[in-house]
Amino acid sequence: MDSPPPFETLAAELKACRICRDAPRFGAPLPHEPRPIVQGSATARLCIASQAPGTRAHASGTPFMDPSGVRLRRWLGLDEAAFYDAARVAIVPMGSCFPGLDAKGGDLPPRRECAPAWREPLFEALPNLELLLLIGQYAQAWHMGDDFRDGLTGTVRRWREILDGPARPRILPLPHPSWRNNGWLKKNPWFEAELLPVLQAEVRSMLS
Repeated sequence: MDSPPPFETLAAELKACRICRDAPRFGAPLPHEPRPIVQGSATARLCIASQAPGTRAHASGTPFMDPSGVRLRRWLGLDEAAFYDAARVAIVPMGSCFPGLDAKGGDLPPRRECAPAWREPLFEALPNLELLLLIGQYAQAWHMGDDFRDGLTGTVRRWREILDGPARPRILPLPHPSWRNNGWLKKNPWFEAELLPVLQAEVRSMLS
């Protein structure tokens, strides 16, 4: 059986992908030039399974180079150098390209062409993962399948059960760090009081 391609090879192929614009299967073509974004290496132990790049990430070509990234790095207890160390941290969005904006100025859902084409080979090329952070409902639904039965809030509430479950790499569901979730964070103070200290200790132990 052939070995899977190295992550770097797949990442280069992904960055040349144009299926959401040139061969869309779900709705209209992507209305702008795709700029797929991904980070990782075969040695990465932590993976952030995110939603899709936003406008600032699309402009810079760097994942989470925006206020959401500032909050996410605070949640993880990582500075920029550690967060963007591809040898230790993989970032694999559900949709690798900025999907565009809806009528209210919010980001559209991740393009549905991306995950079936790229997710399986990318994760096969990440053999050393120990912890998979599922950010938002799209990543949770994809990776958890039938276990994503309670919606985002209910799933994140079960974080201890999920983290201690049999899945390998271990899984930890998180809300999106967007400012649009400020209300959610206020309504769910247990997230910052109980979950984040455990998350930071896990990341510190894993990446030290």
